[in-house]
Amino acid sequence: MNFTDQEINEIKNHGLTLDQVKSQIELFVNGVPNVKLVAPATVSDGIFKLSDDAELQYLDAYERKKQELDLLKFTPASGAASRMFKKIYQFLEEYNPEKESIDAFLERTGDKHMKAFFDGYENFPFYHHIMDKLDKEVLEDKNAKKYAFIKTMMAADGEDYGSLPKGLIPFHYYGCYKATAFEEHLHEAAAYAAKNDHASLHFTVSPEHEEAFRKEYDTIHASVSNTTGVNFDVSYSFQKPETDTVAVTMDNKLYRQENGELLFRPGGHGALIENLNDVDADLIFIKNIDNVLVQDQIQALARSKRILAGLLLEKQEQVFKYAKLLAEDNITDAQLDELVTFLKEDFSTRIDKDYGSFSQSEKKTYLAELLDRPIRVCGMVKNEGEPGGGPFWVEDESGKVALQIIESAQVNEKDADQQEIFKQSTHFNPVDIVAGVRNYKGEKYNLLDYVNPDLAFIAYKTDGSNEIKALELPGLWNGAMARWNTLFVEVPLETFNPVKTVNDLLKPAHQAQS
Repeated sequence: MNFTDQEINEIKNHGLTLDQVKSQIELFVNGVPNVKLVAPATVSDGIFKLSDDAELQYLDAYERKKQELDLLKFTPASGAASRMFKKIYQFLEEYNPEKESIDAFLERTGDKHMKAFFDGYENFPFYHHIMDKLDKEVLEDKNAKKYAFIKTMMAADGEDYGSLPKGLIPFHYYGCYKATAFEEHLHEAAAYAAKNDHASLHFTVSPEHEEAFRKEYDTIHASVSNTTGVNFDVSYSFQKPETDTVAVTMDNKLYRQENGELLFRPGGHGALIENLNDVDADLIFIKNIDNVLVQDQIQALARSKRILAGLLLEKQEQVFKYAKLLAEDNITDAQLDELVTFLKEDFSTRIDKDYGSFSQSEKKTYLAELLDRPIRVCGMVKNEGEPGGGPFWVEDESGKVALQIIESAQVNEKDADQQEIFKQSTHFNPVDIVAGVRNYKGEKYNLLDYVNPDLAFIAYKTDGSNEIKALELPGLWNGAMARWNTLFVEVPLETFNPVKTVNDLLKPAHQAQS
């Protein structure tokens, strides 16, 4: 396709290349291919359930080996809290305090979310903070107090929680102070990602929120260090503009806004593979900003994370041994057979059906290619009906079958068989990942080489009153890691406590014991 001079200038000024934009438009035109599910990954078929003895083995392995490693906790934290308060915004639009009481509104509308909000609002971590800001006469009227509370919570001249990044929302209350999700990640890092009383953390944030994160760190780090005995090194990065994608009209033409300019949109969390690629560590813990526990429950979580890390280090050690033997062409026939068994049993690798007919040289090349990849160990929790992705066996365009994390949007909604396989999933992806990103020589992989660009998402959005198509890059733990070596491990359900709506903060896992 041909671009006008104006389009060429806008594309280049945004940091994109013409080839990138052409590829994006081709995806809009041709559609994003759906994945081909073979079966859900289950315990004993793609998901490991570790014995007590195995857990102790991996805990010991992590403690022994971590002293020689650079550890990093990597947390995507650029998401705004606006979705968390979606129902609150809706209530403020619909409720008129001059016409009815809140109780009457809830009775009339049957709004279960807002009923749960007001039934439990005294248990929100920010309850006392907001109440201290209300006038005394308001506090004497039950209805006025509730309405003033929610207005103060959301108003631009109040707390304006909906405009904050989710990481800076108070998540827990400890009787004398409230802790943000950001602060709780520092406590987590101290519990499982520290060595020699030092922990490194990296947060991906929006540019407009970086200063707020830095101020929060300046406020809390001395207290957290004093409590944990750990010093912290915290760094930040932004989603790169060159990972943005163009928006198109419904007939796949470049979309122009009312001001005449092209519309570029963030490419979704899959763009963060660039940020992950830029950090440097031997072992990287990846976890979402909103999935945290109160501090008196962190040790159970930390134990699970250390087990996953120890498992990765043990398997990585074996990978490195075989990779070195293959690279030096010093591997025996017996060791080749051992390697095949190792890949099948330890990495759930589906070996090519024609492997037996390969020449000796072809076998070595084939196995070396299977080994020479980043490794991720992913915790999986039993499916409790949470929306989102899960672990599956997936067949790619070349016919190879491998373990992948798949979202519902990637599955053909018109294919009954594929939908049935998706519904059979026994486990859910909580984004609980430990990553090894170096080869046996200690060289860091270029993670961009292991992305499957076809596993993008097309979303239908609006810009004002105009319908548009938007493109999201392959998700960070979906297509962006599609070509990694993967191990799925069942982890305790109590380690997964995301906050998707404000009412999730009322759950027991987010109520500190005072």
